[in-house]
Amino acid sequence: MAQLPFKVTELFELEICKYTSSPYAVCVDSLSSALYLCLIYEKEFGKTNFINQKIKIPNRTYPSVPCEIINAGFMVEFKETDSEYLEGSYCLEPTNIWDSALLFSADMYIPNQTICLSFSGAFKNLKLGKGGCILTDNLHQYEWLKRARNSGRGECSYHEDDFSIIGKNCYLLPEISARALVLMSQFYDSEGNKISNKPLRIKYPDLSKFDVYKKESLLHKLYKEIENLKK
Repeated sequence: MAQLPFKVTELFELEICKYTSSPYAVCVDSLSSALYLCLIYEKEFGKTNFINQKIKIPNRTYPSVPCEIINAGFMVEFKETDSEYLEGSYCLEPTNIWDSALLFSADMYIPNQTICLSFSGAFKNLKLGKGGCILTDNLHQYEWLKRARNSGRGECSYHEDDFSIIGKNCYLLPEISARALVLMSQFYDSEGNKISNKPLRIKYPDLSKFDVYKKESLLHKLYKEIENLKK
């Protein structure tokens, strides 16, 4: 059984699973962290050859998305959209990772996909000020993400831990999880039925015109050099 601080976040994750129909949920401090961890998992265990792989995303999206793609060692490829607005969710092609910052609704989970949610900012359905979540049906990914979000730690005292992976400090604070549990009631009617939310629609700048997102990360360059030395 998880210790009490972890238990609060675990209860929120169970509520997220119930509402979205996702088998597993892993809460983190932001969607940006969620995307980064999922991309690292894809690099370690997925089918994507990240050394030569570009991740394709809409040219109009939140700026942290290309940042996290580059931070994870991939390259960014923008696809032009027909509108200045982004609506709902989109896939980070060719992975199964979804940016669902603008969609949080009942029974939204798609089997065999990794869906990243955002609870940060004033326009989200669940307004926590700061927070995100990863939905998955992959048990191995779920267990890896739980450690990865917490500096590679298990849900126990670090004096008793058996550190096995490199992680990132992006665990969702228990006090935010506690407030989230209360706020989740807004997504059910008086008879306990789930209430669906419409996809949100927000105007974003055209990120493809900025040279900073066209650069290779140091990690990407290093791995390319290693591959060239092998030839």
